[in-house]
Amino acid sequence: MRRNDRAQDRDFSLSLIDRCTHGVMALSTGESVPYCLPLSFVRVGDELYFHCAREGRKVDLLRRFPQVCVTFVGEDRPAFVAPAEYTTYFQSAIVTGRACEVTDPTEKTEALRALCQKVTPEHMEGFAAAMEKSLAVTAVWKIHMEEITGKAKLEH
Repeated sequence: MRRNDRAQDRDFSLSLIDRCTHGVMALSTGESVPYCLPLSFVRVGDELYFHCAREGRKVDLLRRFPQVCVTFVGEDRPAFVAPAEYTTYFQSAIVTGRACEVTDPTEKTEALRALCQKVTPEHMEGFAAAMEKSLAVTAVWKIHMEEITGKAKLEH
């Protein structure tokens, strides 16, 4: 990291990941152009979980190139600081790791429960019915977080 004065510790980074409703995952295509897409993530320990369709470009790429990078952005606020300075106050965390498909039904269910609890805690009464309807046709993947870096420029 070029600006060490903006580096944040692991607790900051994990807290930011937990607050963000989505992150942007970058995957290799095996060619010169990467593939990036926004996904809803939930962190459980040192694992990031996300759900998706059981087939498609993302799944094909993850099977071929499981090493990924995920970026989370918290605050992103441009500001004018008198008398003549522009800046941006921001918070971000970057995770690198290896993705693998979750095949155990119990782990899949718990990951989806954690995701629903994170993004729609007020509607957990429908979780059991949703699992009964869609668990078999929903893929769940996890990324073991190998490296986490946090960075921020905070307003003083």
